[in-house]
Amino acid sequence: MKFTIARSHFIKPLQQVSGALGGRPTLPILGNLLINVENGQLSMTATDLEVELISKVTLEGEFEAGSITVPSRKFLDICRGLPDDAVITFVLEGDRVQVRSGRSRFSLATLPANDFPNIEDWQSEVEVSLTQGELRALIEKTQFSMANQDVRYYLNGMLFEIDGSTLRSVATDGHRMAVAQAPLSADFAQKQIIVPRKGVQELVKLLDTPEQPVTLQIGSSNLRAEVNHFVFTSKLVDGRFPDYRRVLPQHTTKTLEASCDELRQAFSRAAILSNEKFRGVRVNLAGSEMRITANNPEQEEAEEMLDVSFDGEAIEIGFNVSYVLDVLNTLRCEQVRISMSDANASALVENVDDDSAMYVVMPIRL
Repeated sequence: MKFTIARSHFIKPLQQVSGALGGRPTLPILGNLLINVENGQLSMTATDLEVELISKVTLEGEFEAGSITVPSRKFLDICRGLPDDAVITFVLEGDRVQVRSGRSRFSLATLPANDFPNIEDWQSEVEVSLTQGELRALIEKTQFSMANQDVRYYLNGMLFEIDGSTLRSVATDGHRMAVAQAPLSADFAQKQIIVPRKGVQELVKLLDTPEQPVTLQIGSSNLRAEVNHFVFTSKLVDGRFPDYRRVLPQHTTKTLEASCDELRQAFSRAAILSNEKFRGVRVNLAGSEMRITANNPEQEEAEEMLDVSFDGEAIEIGFNVSYVLDVLNTLRCEQVRISMSDANASALVENVDDDSAMYVVMPIRL
């Protein structure tokens, strides 16, 4: 097995594939990349048994077909450390891989390609297409609400729901929820899948050409997307996602509209003196005035007053300021609408001019 390639041709795919590996591999071979050469194409594969990422690069120089696995981190560091205009030759000699470039030589240990775990073959049941920009927006509008290492394992990921001609993304950690939607070009049967957190994070990194289409192939327990020169595959979470429609506040009686930027800045300043552990802020609304207050165990206090458009009876309600800021930082719109009913019910946060995303934030007792 042998190939020669310009560093500039494959350093970016190599970095992206290596990034798919977990921090501490559970098996030695999971810390390796599978390098395969055939039909003038170099493919590099990384997996952590949950997510698999394959990059394909066309070879222009001489090559000899074959496959082997090499330590991912070391191989990446070697290639990264070489000059930008370097030409790299990769040769398999016995159980070692020789990496040569100019006057540099490296000999790397290998593990057999046959030992590398492949996600078993599976059949796609549904295929939906949209632009990379649309899919990226669905993920970016909701991913901050995913749970992290929650015992309710089905929350450690993102729900994708196909509903007629609409694709929705939903994420929640039990304290807040984000829902976004994008139109599809055709009607599909209803289907829900949960993509694990790691899969969501790796997929969004690949979506860097907004106008290009991407097709999601969905099987019974896997999701695949071919993006640019990458093939991304993720196992799906086997569980039932909570019914997000029941969480959306239905009968709200109080509506606040304000500048998203002014609100964000006011909450950011109040957060400085909130309790570092509980992050609570108190919001008072009456007439056209909004008062945000925060305090902490050191008896320090912050108060922010804003002029807003408010419709409804006066209310005092507490929020975790981090959750509110996550929503406002994601919305980044002109005007934001917050709908409430009372101090114990969830608040619904939306962009006044765009109904493609909705956010629910649970109140806290102060």
